Amino acid sequence: MTQDILLETERLICRSWQDADLEPFAQMCADPEVMRYFPEPLTYDQTTALIDKAKAKQEQDGFCFVPVETKETSEFLGFVGLSIPAYPKPLPFDPCVEIGWRLKRSAWGKGYASEAALAWLRFGFETIGLDEIVSFTSETNIPSQKVMARVGMGRDPADDFLHPMLSDTDVLALHVLYRLDRETWASRRM
Repeated sequence: MTQDILLETERLICRSWQDADLEPFAQMCADPEVMRYFPEPLTYDQTTALIDKAKAKQEQDGFCFVPVETKETSEFLGFVGLSIPAYPKPLPFDPCVEIGWRLKRSAWGKGYASEAALAWLRFGFETIGLDEIVSFTSETNIPSQKVMARVGMGRDPADDFLHPMLSDTDVLALHVLYRLDRETWASRRM
């Protein structure tokens, strides 16, 4: 078994999945507002499968989307992390490593996603030496796009794409792609 993932920021801890995470994560993934930029809220079984998939990715790749909690109270906020996408149909920019986040509503608007994402970008570029990290979301997901821009990722509209796992006519099909490379990261980290 791999070592527990542990990244710390001023206010947050990112750590490996624990059994106690299932209930708050299932509640969060069942919330239609949290899941409004996804095809649908997740069932309890789908949430369990998502955690199992993340644990398998941690074993295989050494990183995954992991729980994020507050240092002060250990409150479960959601997840943030890096992942190698593994859709049945490839993304137009595969292979890649993506950074992503999903937080419960009470954690929105407090800078938690940006704070944890910056720690994961640092880990990706400075610890494991990735050349590029991407992030993508539905064109309508403006809150996530703001986080992507805030952490220094850039978007070229020519890279926008139809998500291969959605029907071309799905309202969520059009996705935007944000990128950040190691050289740009290093130039901003002086």
